[in-house]
Amino acid sequence: MNRLANEQSPYLLQHADNPVDWWPWSADAFEEARRRGVPVLLSVGYSSCHWCHVMAHESFEDPATAALLNDHFVAVKVDREERPDVDAVYMEAVQAATGQGGWPMTVFLTPDAEPFYFGTYFPPAPRHGMPSFGQVLEGVRSAWADRRDEVDEVAGRIVADLAGRSLAESLPAERRPPRPEELHTALMALTREFDALHGGFGGAPKFPPPMVLEFLLRHHARTGSAAALEMVQTTCTAMARGGIYDQLGGGFARYAVDATWTVPHFEKMLYDNALLCRTYAHLWRTTARGGAADGCSDLARRIALETADFMVRELRTDQGGFASALDADSDDGTGSGRHAEGAYYVWTPDQLRSVLGEKDAEFAATHFGVTEDGTFEEGASVLQLPEVTDGPVDAERLASVKERLLAARAERPRPGRDDKVVASWNGLAIAALAETGAYFDRPDLIQAATDAADLLVRVHMDWQARLHRTSRDGTAGANSGVLEDYADVAEGFLTLASVTGEGVWVEFAGFFLDTVLVQFTTPDGALYDTAADAETLIRRPQDPTDNATPSGWTAAAGALLSYAALTGSTLHRDAADRALGIVTALGGRAPRFIGWGLAVAEAALAGPREVAVVGPRDDPATAALHRAALLGTAPGTVVALGAPGSDDAGEIPLLMDRPLVDGRPAAYVCHHFTCERPTTDPEELEERLRG
Repeated sequence: MNRLANEQSPYLLQHADNPVDWWPWSADAFEEARRRGVPVLLSVGYSSCHWCHVMAHESFEDPATAALLNDHFVAVKVDREERPDVDAVYMEAVQAATGQGGWPMTVFLTPDAEPFYFGTYFPPAPRHGMPSFGQVLEGVRSAWADRRDEVDEVAGRIVADLAGRSLAESLPAERRPPRPEELHTALMALTREFDALHGGFGGAPKFPPPMVLEFLLRHHARTGSAAALEMVQTTCTAMARGGIYDQLGGGFARYAVDATWTVPHFEKMLYDNALLCRTYAHLWRTTARGGAADGCSDLARRIALETADFMVRELRTDQGGFASALDADSDDGTGSGRHAEGAYYVWTPDQLRSVLGEKDAEFAATHFGVTEDGTFEEGASVLQLPEVTDGPVDAERLASVKERLLAARAERPRPGRDDKVVASWNGLAIAALAETGAYFDRPDLIQAATDAADLLVRVHMDWQARLHRTSRDGTAGANSGVLEDYADVAEGFLTLASVTGEGVWVEFAGFFLDTVLVQFTTPDGALYDTAADAETLIRRPQDPTDNATPSGWTAAAGALLSYAALTGSTLHRDAADRALGIVTALGGRAPRFIGWGLAVAEAALAGPREVAVVGPRDDPATAALHRAALLGTAPGTVVALGAPGSDDAGEIPLLMDRPLVDGRPAAYVCHHFTCERPTTDPEELEERLRG
């Protein structure tokens, strides 16, 4: 066992018995390289990464490769999910140098952590124009020994180039949110990139775009844009019917390798499912009240609930949090010990017949698009829902078929699970589960959200209200939270407060957002991804664009905006407006990559609306008003629930001085704490909260 045996990360522990003498990221590792006078090999990946596993088996488990590494390098292994800051800094260098990036990320560094040679996956033998990993190691070793001055010069030039990159020139002189015409420009740019046939944006590989879809839903709510809603409906329908969605167990895979959503890369990530669960719930909220294509609201409801149930069933930990991911690979079940991508999920016609019998297998093959040729590898098919035109489906028969196939699949070797709890991704899950539970009368989902929030407070938060990035088995990891952790946890807590009426979650969100203002925000309103007192890297990472999750920058803007709407804080509102300046700069040029910022900008433009629902919590009239408020589609609406004269007003200022109306529960719709006439009618309230 090497040094990784003492680490918490499941990804690092997967490499603990490699013959490579791995070090975790640490000052000691670089001091060792300096003492020995050798370069550092930095290898960055994550536990559900298919090609990370491939390179591990091919190279890091090979004694000869390990001997070369151990003799001439200090090898450092990083879990990008634990250290997104390290990943971001060196990925920026990789992409700048090579024009592309990915994982595993392979970077060679000086003992001062300065990068000088880059790559991603390297094969064990030369292939498709790529050198072998052994050739790369020999080349770097030779350059380090014979051309050290050249190596140092390259490293210095790369670090200087990274240091010279600044977002300052991208920000407008006036730090302000986008205006309506600028949001319309973003919509037009998205329309040009939209795949009208298959949904989504761009070609293969195709990733779910939940942040962009949220912007489009909010834009439709504010403007009534039919084009915006059509893009959401087309994309959500195509994904839900495609192979990227698990037609038996619910939940979404990471992305599709094609443009038609047919064949996924089978890893399932918590963040994708949390974001998409919320997207489908919001689509239902929009379409169930008019403007929907036939069946769209029913589909959205089913997918939201199935995805929520998948998260609770497959990803919930014993401590109440949510695990990071399920692997793409699993044992292929042949007894050979071989792992194959998608083995747990795909089916052949023969496998259907062995479980269902001839007639039901034929029915299932037609319904799920299973063919003799297959849609995946070795004649297997990914289950989909191709269009069927020969009449309605026998729902009872389909339920029986799905139940039997799911039971048979459960007997297969399961994909591995990375059971570390990541703060930001749990914040996303809290928001999704709380809202889905509220919309569809599922108190169990609200309770799951509350349990996860409890875990974040108990385990991830220290006595200074600073967040730890990860935990495992109820023990906090050593790594500090980054901006997205503070922002997404605050977003989750504010959403949970709106659903439950428990103001303590607003207070906790305030603690985290105060840290955002002090540790992450510059005087001109820009934000960094790491705290001012965080470990110093070769560059302080700062990225306002979305990746698979909302950028920390724009997620913070959204949470600051919601907190200001609940508390009346001009400090937080001003910070949100300044932060949205980056959306004004980038929204029209790159809307696909700043979708969450555009969604937050829609909320800022709409107010957002502030709704105070006052009345006894056990009164059905209060519950009816509360539900109507939660179902409002006005972008970014915040909701406070409490009883007059209780402690709720002390925790949520929006509730202060809001009495009952003629002794009856009432709702106040406000903007900057200036309120319209209160109403006791849920239908009137819902009408006021339409976009």
